[in-house]
Parts: sequence; structure tokens; C-alpha cells
Amino acid sequence: MLSASYVGNRTFDVGETDAARPGRGQVQIAVAYAGICGTDLHIFHGDMDARVRAPAVIGHEMSGTVAALGDGVSGWSVGDPVTVMPLEWDDTCPACRAGHRHICQNLVFVGIDSPGALQGRWNVRADLLVPLPEGLSLQHAALVEPVAVAVHDVRRSGLAAGDRTVVLGGGPIGVLIAVVAREAGAEVLLAEPDERRRATAAELGFRTADPGDLVELVQEWTGGAGADVAFEVSGAAPAVLAATDVVRVRGTVVVVAIHPQPRPMNLQRVFWRELTILGARVYERADFERAVELLAAGVVPADAVITTVVPLTEVADAFATLESGRAMKILVDCGGAP
Repeated sequence: MLSASYVGNRTFDVGETDAARPGRGQVQIAVAYAGICGTDLHIFHGDMDARVRAPAVIGHEMSGTVAALGDGVSGWSVGDPVTVMPLEWDDTCPACRAGHRHICQNLVFVGIDSPGALQGRWNVRADLLVPLPEGLSLQHAALVEPVAVAVHDVRRSGLAAGDRTVVLGGGPIGVLIAVVAREAGAEVLLAEPDERRRATAAELGFRTADPGDLVELVQEWTGGAGADVAFEVSGAAPAVLAATDVVRVRGTVVVVAIHPQPRPMNLQRVFWRELTILGARVYERADFERAVELLAAGVVPADAVITTVVPLTEVADAFATLESGRAMKILVDCGGAP
């Protein structure tokens, strides 16, 4: 089978390797498509070399079919379409004991801390599998993981129908949060500096803004009250400050982006308006299941989010394209599609 290993210094080694048999309690997946996300770009840039030990097969957004079952596995059959919820928790730490296993204090993020999906055959624990319904294309199903992120973010925010919502950042997760928020009945304004991404969001029916005009537009849009919820998805320092500027009294700011370093935040504004600041990191099983439902129902505009599909042999070029900002979501064809 082909696999792509990150070897450091913005480099991938693509070559033939032998597929190991799945161990006890594992399932082997024929990986159809794997998506590349912002975290993968951090790895590509070398920002996570202390955590990701090269050579490493990465990738945690994926779809595929069951290819083989290890000993002790039941409930699955060869050919079943699946995706993977890539979290392994220890069930012993204080977070797990408090019921927050998805943010286990010793969390293993599969595809980052352990081998991932950029390979033709992938062995994972059977309890990580999430079934896919008949009729959902495997290309679209490769978006389940990022859609689950958006579902979790919106659920964490407490968003209600009729709320006015600002999304700061028009990349894949920002657009998906906008889609999920709209499906929940919210009005959405998406702020993004890149004209192409603003145009994509506008084509999907969203009100858009350049961040430089955002505060004034929100004031006009809300009659001076401010938005009910703001999602900071861009990872940019100015957006962190803008998030507190655009929400109403007792509004909510949800921090979604991974910030590589501490950012200034307007705590005077937080105090003055009694704002709520929330972090939203990954997802729970219910978020994954809801993401599958939204994709199967056609709520998520998958074809608009997926810019292109490339073969596994071109994975390095795919990372370079994504880094340049010329793509929304790139899928890698790992060769396992039926």
C-alpha cells in the first residue's frame, strides 16, 4: 500500500509499505479520502515537531470502508462505510472522571499523537469507528470530522434560534460553523479579509464583511445592541480583540482557533458587558453523529467546501496549495474508494 510520512522540514516521504494485520480489538480501514486541516499545516510547518515524532503518518479527517477485522471485533462487516472519531482517552484522569473524556488530560489525538489516515490501509480501535449511512458519498463523508468540530462549537455556545451570530474567519471551520449556526436558526455574519473566501461565503447565502468594517456593520445590523454570539475562528490577534467588541451585553465569545501564543484580550470589555468567554476544542460522539446527519441530509454544502481532490503521491503539493490560501479544503485520495 502507499503511505505518506511527514519526515520534518516541510517534507513528506511517499512510498510503498506493507499493511500490518489489525490487532485484537482493531479494524483495518481501506482509506478512501483524507482531509488536510489547519492542525496538519502546523505539523507541516514544524510547529509541532516536539509532539509529532518523525517519520509520522498523520491525518485525522477521513472516510473509508472496513477492510479486515481483528480478533474480538463484532458489530462490523467488511465493506461497511465508516469514519473515525480520532480521540483516545484514559478514563482515569480528573477530566475523564468528571465526564469530559473528549478533553482527557492525557488525550491521544489519533493522526497526530499516533498513526493517521494518510495511507491506503489504517488500523484503528474498533470503538473509534462511526458508521456512515448508505447514499453518503465517501468524498463528502471525509468532512464529518470538521463538521463535528462546528457542531460542537455551536452546541457549546448555547446558540438559540433567532440569535445574531458573528463568525470571525472564513476558512473551512468558519464556513461550517456558519452553516451549522444557520441550520440552528441563527442569523449569521461572516467576517473574512480574503476576498475569495468572502465571495464563497456570499455564494452560500451568508452576510459577509471585511474585518475592518465589522464593528460598524454589527452595530447597524443589531440596532446598536451587538451580536449574541461571536466565534473566533481565524487565529489572528486582531480577531480576538474584535470578538469582544461585537457581542452584546452578556453575550458569548467562543474561542475556536488554535492560537500558537497567548493573545491580548479586552478584559475591560469582558467586565463592563459581563461577557462569557468559552473555549471549544474538539467534539463528542453526539457531535460526530449529528455531523453525519447534516452531511447525509445535504445541509452542508460539501462540494463548495471541497476545492480539489489529489492523489496521495501529490500530498506535499497539496499542503503547499493549502498554505498559500488558494484552497478551502483539499482531500487526498488514499486509494481505498470502492
